[in-house]
Amino acid sequence: MATLHSLALSSPLSNSLQKPRSPSVPFSIIHRGTNSSFNGQTLHMPCLRLPVLNQNTPMHMPVIMMAKPTIQFIQGTDEQTIPDVRLTKSRDGTNGMAIFTFDQPSVFDSSGEIGDITGFYMIDEEGVLQSVDVSAKFVNGKPSRIEAKYVMRSPREWDRFMRFMERYSNANGLQFIKK
Repeated sequence: MATLHSLALSSPLSNSLQKPRSPSVPFSIIHRGTNSSFNGQTLHMPCLRLPVLNQNTPMHMPVIMMAKPTIQFIQGTDEQTIPDVRLTKSRDGTNGMAIFTFDQPSVFDSSGEIGDITGFYMIDEEGVLQSVDVSAKFVNGKPSRIEAKYVMRSPREWDRFMRFMERYSNANGLQFIKK
């Protein structure tokens, strides 16, 4: 429901929200239905009732987009295999490395059809972390494993990586084991 509310306020309907209203009359929107001729089919939308807005209600509300954290080797194609991740960090905490190991990654199933592996991309709501340090292991001439390394050269990069890993692990059921 929150998403529908945000989308409604960022749509052309929001133009009507920005007009000044009489403070004595509470304002609410009741959307009874809309017809659309998209592809020759009629679209009927059910009633949508937005909350009452008054003069003190901010008219510009942020639209929050939540992206599922994913890993990609080919941009636009999510990797389905969950990796084993090893972390190292220098004693002074200024740099570190994450080593991702994917056994039988799904990218090998589709790389011939979609394209070549172009790098290692970790994508979440904050943006993209990327590396080109990717190597494949072959067994009997067939690809069996991918190892990708991501190097962090500052505490800020380390913190950003850890935020991605927290989101990725929550979405994929990973847990941290300290050795």
